[in-house]
Amino acid sequence: MNTLKTRRTIRRYRLDDIAPEILNDLLESACRTSTVGNMQTYSVVITRDAIRKAALMPPHFNQPMVQQAPVVLTFCIDLHRFSRWCELRKAVPGYNNLQWFVTGAIDTLLAAQTFCVAAEEAGLGICYLGTTTYNPQPIIDVLQLPALVFPITTITVGYPDEQPEQPDRLPLEAIVHQETYHNYTAEDINRLYAYKESLAENKQFVLDNQKETLAQVFTDVRYKKSDNEFFSEALLKALKAQGF
Repeated sequence: MNTLKTRRTIRRYRLDDIAPEILNDLLESACRTSTVGNMQTYSVVITRDAIRKAALMPPHFNQPMVQQAPVVLTFCIDLHRFSRWCELRKAVPGYNNLQWFVTGAIDTLLAAQTFCVAAEEAGLGICYLGTTTYNPQPIIDVLQLPALVFPITTITVGYPDEQPEQPDRLPLEAIVHQETYHNYTAEDINRLYAYKESLAENKQFVLDNQKETLAQVFTDVRYKKSDNEFFSEALLKALKAQGF
């Protein structure tokens, strides 16, 4: 069976620790992932200490798995290390710009996803925290990240203490385009989102939030324009403070 098709996000973990040699082996696997120019423009900060995990809680909106998971991994874009190497080898680096921030983000997220696949194959559970780029500055402060190092995603990892249902996914037809991009008609959108909108939990989601449609829950409650603009400003401010 293709285990990738049965994967699910784990937010509750057993108390069992993850042995350092197991974690290192998984990180070694992650470091074999594809990378632009063989430069590996990423670093990973491992957090096991309870006090430091507690300090990471507020930036991640106090999601309980940050403190409950035995290990929290912050995957960071890292143009600092490569730039230092260049400087020490009489080369002039030019990586403090948008192009290399994006390149670093691609490198980092590829490594993070490879780690997740390896971890799940080893019987561990993971949860991506999308909150990392909502509050980057306090994460930078807690982890003492130098210039040109920027947190892009956080992963909690541990042995699963739950077996949640798989969340719904759009059909492949909604995602894959043959040769050129096929724009969506209203009929396409209605068909492709019909299953998601029909789920009992999503219908309840709409009722609980006193909205007319599921889309309104996303635009008016979960990811509001005003919030998006506020966090965008914080992101840009943190980027500039880190030297990009």
